[in-house]
Amino acid sequence: MTLATRMSRLGTESAFKILAKAKALEAAGRDIINLGIGAPDFRTPENIIEAGKKALDDGFHFYTPAKGIPELREAVVNDIQKYRGVTVDKENVMIVPGGKPTMFFAITMFGEAGTEIMYPNPGFPIYESMIEFSSAKAVPIELLESSGFAFDPDRVLAQINEKTRLIILNTPANPTGGVLEKDAIDRFVKGLEKHPNVVLLADEIYSRLLYDGLKHVSLLEYESIRDRTILLDGWSKTYSMTGWRLGYGVWPSTLIDHAERLQINSNSCPSAPVQVAGIEALTGPQDKVDLMQRTFDKRRKLIVKLLNEVPGFSCIEPKGAFYAFPNITGTGIKSKELEELLLEEIGVATVSGTSFGHLGEGYLRFSYASSTENIEKALHRIKNLMSNKLNN
Repeated sequence: MTLATRMSRLGTESAFKILAKAKALEAAGRDIINLGIGAPDFRTPENIIEAGKKALDDGFHFYTPAKGIPELREAVVNDIQKYRGVTVDKENVMIVPGGKPTMFFAITMFGEAGTEIMYPNPGFPIYESMIEFSSAKAVPIELLESSGFAFDPDRVLAQINEKTRLIILNTPANPTGGVLEKDAIDRFVKGLEKHPNVVLLADEIYSRLLYDGLKHVSLLEYESIRDRTILLDGWSKTYSMTGWRLGYGVWPSTLIDHAERLQINSNSCPSAPVQVAGIEALTGPQDKVDLMQRTFDKRRKLIVKLLNEVPGFSCIEPKGAFYAFPNITGTGIKSKELEELLLEEIGVATVSGTSFGHLGEGYLRFSYASSTENIEKALHRIKNLMSNKLNN
C-alpha cells in the first residue's frame, strides 16, 4: 500500500500510548499508578448518567441536526452567559464529539502550504500534529517556566506576519497548568488590531478549573476580536465525562457554515442520548463540579509539595487545570528516559515533557486527577528511586 505523504506528518497523543502500556503492565500483574492520563477519577454525576439513560429509554436513537439539538445549543448559550458574561447566538454553536473536532476543523480550515499557525509549546500535542498534517508551518509560542508558563504578548505579536492565519491559545493550559491573565490578554488583543485577518482558536476546556481565587478570562469577552475568535470547550474535564465524548465550538458567523460542512463530512452529528445528558450537565446542580474543583485544589498543593521533595525535581505551583509540570533537569536524565524509567522500574505512569513539544525537554507532566492515596504512593516511590540513583 502507498499512503498519502501527509500521513507521515501526523503525530499522536502520547498519554494514550502510555495508558495502553500501563494497562498491559497491570494485566501482567504489575502494581501501576497512573498519573499520566488527563482524566478525572470521579464518576460522572448521577443526574447526568440518569439523563443519558432516560434519553435511551425515550427513543433518542437517531441522527440529530449536524450542529446538535437546539435545546443543547441553547443550554450552551446560557452557560456562556453565566460563566463568561458573553452573549452568543445558538446558531453559532456547534456540538461535537469531544474537544478535538473543534481544533481539527479550525486547523483544517486555515492550514495549508505557505501559511503559518501559531500554537503553545509546550502545549497539547494535537495542535502541532494537526498543523503539520495541514501542511502549514507550525510556529511555537514559547511558554517558559520563568514566567509561570504564561505567554509574552509582545513576543507573540512580533511573530505575526503576512503568512499567519491562526493563533491557538490555551488557558488554563495543558500540560503546564499555566493561566493567561487579564493584563497580558488585554495587551495581546490591543496589538491584534494591527492584524485584522488573523483568526484565534481559544481552547478553554479547563475554564472551570482555576485556583487561588483566579477568574477565567475568555477571549470571547473581547468584542473587538469576537468576530474572528473560535471558542473550544466541552464536558470532559468539568463534568468528568471524558468517555462520553461531548464538546462544543462557538464559531464566528463567517465560519459556522464551513464548520458544519466539516462536521457533516466527518462525524455527521454528535450522539443523540449523550447530547441529552449534556443538557442535564449544564442545567442541573453544579455542586459536584465545585466539589471536584476543591478536591483538585487540595491534590494540587499536595503534589507540588511532594514533587519538590524529590531529589533533582523542582515544581512551580500550577494555577489551573489538573497538571503539575516539574522541572527534572536536576536529575541529569532526559524527559523521555525518565518517563520510561518511572513506569518500568517503579510502576508510575507520567508523560515526558517532550510529548508536548521540544520546549518540554527537562520536564514531566503529572496529572493530579487521581486520588490522594495514589499521589502519595507514587511520589514515595519516585523519591526513593531518585534518592538511590542520585546518591549512588
